[in-house]
Amino acid sequence: MAWGLENYIVNDYLRAFVVLLIVFAVVRAILIIIEKIAVKLTSKTKTDVDDKFITKTSKPITALVFLIGIRVAVNEILLTEYLANVINQVIWSFIVVCIGFIVYYFIDIVLFVLIGKAMKGESNSARKSLMGLLHSIMQVVFIAIVLLYILEVWGIQIGPFLAALGIAGLAVALALQPAMSNIFSGVSIILDKSVKVGDLIYLDDTTRGRVNRIGLRSTRIITFDNELIIVPNSKVADNRIQNIGEPELKTRVVIPFGVAYGSDVDKVKKVVLAEIRKIKHFISEPEPVVRFLEMANSSLNFKAYFYVDSYENKWIAIDEANTRIYNILNKNKVLIPFPQMDVYLKREGKK
Repeated sequence: MAWGLENYIVNDYLRAFVVLLIVFAVVRAILIIIEKIAVKLTSKTKTDVDDKFITKTSKPITALVFLIGIRVAVNEILLTEYLANVINQVIWSFIVVCIGFIVYYFIDIVLFVLIGKAMKGESNSARKSLMGLLHSIMQVVFIAIVLLYILEVWGIQIGPFLAALGIAGLAVALALQPAMSNIFSGVSIILDKSVKVGDLIYLDDTTRGRVNRIGLRSTRIITFDNELIIVPNSKVADNRIQNIGEPELKTRVVIPFGVAYGSDVDKVKKVVLAEIRKIKHFISEPEPVVRFLEMANSSLNFKAYFYVDSYENKWIAIDEANTRIYNILNKNKVLIPFPQMDVYLKREGKK
C-alpha cells in the first residue's frame, strides 16, 4: 500500500482496480514511446525484419503489461497467504507464456533471415518447406520449455523430473522411433530438394497431387479432386517419386491417333504438324514430330510428339491437340477408322 491511495479509496477492490489502470497506462505509454522511437530508427534499415518483430510482439507485450498491472494491483487487496501465493503463481505462469511468445517470435524471425541468406539461390518453395519444418520443431521445443518454467513457478522441482525423463529416455526413444523416423525423413526431403511445396508428384497409382506442406511428421498432398492426402515423411523419403515439375517446367505431350488404310501418310504428317504449331502453349524447342508407328488391323497408327511451356498446361494442350487433329483430318477428308464388325448372312436355298 505504498501508493497512499488507501487514504482516498477505502474499498480494497476499487483501489486495486485504480492501481491496475495507473500501472497499465504508465507502462503502456512508456512502451508506445519506445515503439515509436524503434520504428523511426528501424525505418532507416534496409530490411523489414525489425518491423515484423515489432508487429508480431505487440499483442504479447500488451498482455505482459496488463499482467504486471494485475500483479501490482493484487498487493492492494488483503488476502490470505495461501490465496495470495496461488494468485501470484497464476499471474507468473501467464507472464512466462507471454515472454515465451516474445522469445519465440524473435528466434523465428532470426531463423527466417538466416535461412533466407543460406538459401539465397534456392527457390521460394524450398525455403517455405524448410521454414515449415523448423516452425513445427520450434513449437514443440518452446512448449516444452514454457511448461518446465511453469512447473518451476508452482514449486515443482524439475530436476528429478528431468532425471526421470533421462532414465525413461531410451524407452521413449524406442516408442517414438516411427515418429523420429518421420522427422528425420522430413529434414532429408527438404535438404535433398527432391520434393518442395508446390511440386506436382506421383507416389503411386493412387497417390498423386500437389505438395501442400512438408510438416514435422507428414507431408500433405492435395489431389486433382481437391482432396487432402496425408503421407508419413518416411514413406515419401523411401518411395520412388515422380516429380512432374523437375528438372524443368516444360513437358512433352503425346497424342495417338489413327487413319484409314489408303490415306496419304505424308499429307497426314504435314497437316497434323501444322495444327500442332497453332496450339496455345506449344513451344518450338524441341521440334515437334509426327511418327507413323504401325499398320494395325484396321488403321494406320500415328503419334504426335510436342512440348508445352509447363506441365500445368499439359491437359489443356491435350484437349486442344485432339480437337485440332480431328478437325483437320476431317477437313482434308482423311477417314478416321472406328471399330466395326461385318456380319454376313447366308441364305439357304428353297426346297
